[in-house]
Amino acid sequence: MGILHGLRKIFEKRASVPGDEYFTDDIGWLSFLQPSSSGIRVTEDVALRASAVWACVRVLSESVASLPLHLYQRSGKGKQRAPEHSLYRLLHDQPNPEMSSFDFRECQMTHRLTWGNSYANIVRSKATGMPKSLWPLSPSRMRMWRDKSGKLWYIYKLPDGTERKLSPEEVYHVHGLSTDGMSGLSVIGHARESIGMALATEKYGNVLFK
Repeated sequence: MGILHGLRKIFEKRASVPGDEYFTDDIGWLSFLQPSSSGIRVTEDVALRASAVWACVRVLSESVASLPLHLYQRSGKGKQRAPEHSLYRLLHDQPNPEMSSFDFRECQMTHRLTWGNSYANIVRSKATGMPKSLWPLSPSRMRMWRDKSGKLWYIYKLPDGTERKLSPEEVYHVHGLSTDGMSGLSVIGHARESIGMALATEKYGNVLFK
């Protein structure tokens, strides 16, 4: 089964992406076409090979994921926990059948620390419209675009190469540092020169000692 199987079930029978008559707004797709000055092509996966990058991402992701997460409801006396609310279980215990709250938040934080954005598909109950599960989406497969009317859509590329469009109501999107307020800047992309130098230096040292 797995998360991949779950995503395929979620996206099956959905409308495919419209044709070229629509204006597309690609974000971050060309960030890493060129290698760094050191000659190392620095991507999010490659950057994690640098021990400093790995350590920072791991510590921050695990720390944020381990923080208490409770749902509160406002009342005349201020606020109080609302464990009976349907979202409490989703956020505090298990966002989807295959991940704990810790695993989900750790994954989302890792995406934000590397890509600058984290995405999750919101699956809603057909009866109530309330969210019933959250499935992480890889930032490497996501882009944003607007149709002719100006409506914002999220375009997600599935492993088989097909693309599906998702409305903002279907996507839980949290971005990091941003210049437009909509999409976060790639942390690795902006630090690729220093990361590339670190990786190149390590590679040179290994070859020298060998």
